[in-house]
Amino acid sequence: MKLILLLSALAAAAFAETWSGAVVDVMCKGKDLASHTTKCAVACAKSGYGLVLSDGKFMKFDEGGNAKALALLKSASKESDLKAKVTGTLDGDVVKVSSIELQ
Repeated sequence: MKLILLLSALAAAAFAETWSGAVVDVMCKGKDLASHTTKCAVACAKSGYGLVLSDGKFMKFDEGGNAKALALLKSASKESDLKAKVTGTLDGDVVKVSSIELQ
């Protein structure tokens, strides 16, 4: 049983992808992202988070990703221009976030 779980975890990691874009709360995803502030993103945490890619596509985070994004934003020294690199797997239209870091 442990071997099956290990193989499943390795298979999931093999399909992980990485995206870069602007991390933003769902409520503000249509606003000017270059001037969107960390303070606003933290204040709007209840709406959840996602990543806006350079082509304008919005990729919503799963609950674990929302928690990771909030923790990152709370500890960020940046006040705006919240570009990030996100690694995870796409499940339908939601990213299951394994890691997120500000760039």
